[in-house]
Amino acid sequence: MTATPIQDTPAATPTSAALTDADGKQLYMASPPVFESPAQERAHRKAKLAAAFRMFSKAGLDEGVAGHITVRDPEAPETFWVNPFGMHFSMIRSSDLVRVDEDGQVVEGDRAVNGAAVAIHCAVHAARPDVVAAAHAHGPAGKTLSSLEVGIEPLTQDSCAFYQDFGVHDTFTGVVLDREEGRRIGVALGPHRAVILRNHGMLTVGGSVDSAAWWFLTLERTAQCQLTAYAAAAGIGRPPRQISHEEAELTRGQVGYEFAGWFQFQPIWERISKAEPEIFD
Repeated sequence: MTATPIQDTPAATPTSAALTDADGKQLYMASPPVFESPAQERAHRKAKLAAAFRMFSKAGLDEGVAGHITVRDPEAPETFWVNPFGMHFSMIRSSDLVRVDEDGQVVEGDRAVNGAAVAIHCAVHAARPDVVAAAHAHGPAGKTLSSLEVGIEPLTQDSCAFYQDFGVHDTFTGVVLDREEGRRIGVALGPHRAVILRNHGMLTVGGSVDSAAWWFLTLERTAQCQLTAYAAAAGIGRPPRQISHEEAELTRGQVGYEFAGWFQFQPIWERISKAEPEIFD
């Protein structure tokens, strides 16, 4: 399967998709906002990025200084915003984010950035002009799965979002600080929404911060479910039940498209943006 490149959906004025009930009354469902200026879109992307880091912290995806999420700047898309090196995910605000160029040089902000973030994300964004955001963290299930000679299997409905839509970077050479190693990760990602980094972890991409962050969260949980399923299967002496190719493809089309990833993040965004409004600072 060749994945369709991600289309950037503008993600601040929210819009809604209108639906109707049996009596013709309008019902509403959130849809990506439309922006009046690049500055407005930048502020929104940065707030979403801060919220994504806080979501990662709440989900136990923070480990020391490891992990990074990036988003392109809407006015200078060859640059991207990233978390400052050494700042806890749960504390990140919009004003803490740092903007770096395609060579990894800081062009806005006064904090250092993670060298691995530069090596990996510069390469991923360069290889995939359609990618607006990319996410990587050292989640326990993702790290465990990455150490096994397996991929993401169609065992659950949620796992089908990644059915035949992930790459594998099969080499491990230590902490990714070398630009050439970053380039190889970009090649391994290919046209997909996710890549398994052997003996390291996982990385996801999307057409928005929302989708990239959601794909990572659900991929981490998918890895956890797959590992649990195989552990339970060993106990009962029967392998986990696989979803058929036809059903997995159908389900991928239902849960694995860009808007679905964006939409799944919205309840999380609503909770964090209301409970922790300092993300906008």
